[in-house]
Amino acid sequence: MDLSALSSFNLIALHGSLGKASRMSGRSKATLSRHVMALEASLGVRLIDRSARGVRLTDEGSALFHRTDDLLDEIKAIGESLSSGAPRPRGRLRVSAPVLFAHTSLGALAADFSKAYPEVILEVTAEDRKVDLVEEGFDLAIRVNPAPDDGLVGRCFARDDMLLVACPTVFDRVENEAANSHLPTVAMTTSFDSGPWTILAPGGDRSMTPDVKLRLSSLIMIQDAVRAGIGAAVLPRYMVHADVEEGRLMSWGAVTERPIELWALHPSRRFVSPKVSAFMTFLADAFPDRRLTRPD
Repeated sequence: MDLSALSSFNLIALHGSLGKASRMSGRSKATLSRHVMALEASLGVRLIDRSARGVRLTDEGSALFHRTDDLLDEIKAIGESLSSGAPRPRGRLRVSAPVLFAHTSLGALAADFSKAYPEVILEVTAEDRKVDLVEEGFDLAIRVNPAPDDGLVGRCFARDDMLLVACPTVFDRVENEAANSHLPTVAMTTSFDSGPWTILAPGGDRSMTPDVKLRLSSLIMIQDAVRAGIGAAVLPRYMVHADVEEGRLMSWGAVTERPIELWALHPSRRFVSPKVSAFMTFLADAFPDRRLTRPD
């Protein structure tokens, strides 16, 4: 595949028209058009539908653009690193992140990163699905307690622990029961932990066995259900810290076998581009003591 032709095609796909691609790149419209036709001929597929209104990507063209746009940026970054030794972070940076962390922390962090690196177009996708970074075109993934993966490398940038919490009425009722080792509990739909849990409490360790009354698919829903008094739940400290401080929830203590580590991971087989390195360093600097807290 001719890289010059691919670059011309990606310029047209990015800007949506020959005219704008020509103005932004300094290449003539005739050159851009010739490159795309040559690329289509070499691949044996139509990449762009042309009309009086402009250009539109075909399904094949859209697939090619999304699979190669980041790769071209990577090739450019490699060239810059060889020629100048200090390439600038720039281009599109696609990040996959867990829903809870994205919703509670990444909005503010993403804004600060964009201010610091205005030439990087940051795209964050919030989902709890384990994405395939290479196949789906992500540069980086943030994952909680990731399993070892030979295809990924990265660093732990924040840690937290899990607290067993309940609203005051549930907490008091359980504490006043004679047999309080069994606990009405709200759990994740994907979790089948039957306990018992060892709680690191101020007065000493204690064991409690969950009696699941409700299963929900997100920690945010679980937090709301616990506030409503249906039962207790194990939730991240940074998520319930304000609730505990203000008395909406009470805590028995940390569940000792449930530490949390947040890792930023990227494909090990790829050149680590300046934009990925910048984002990794930014995350580490955002949590200097490695404790997971919400941005002010």
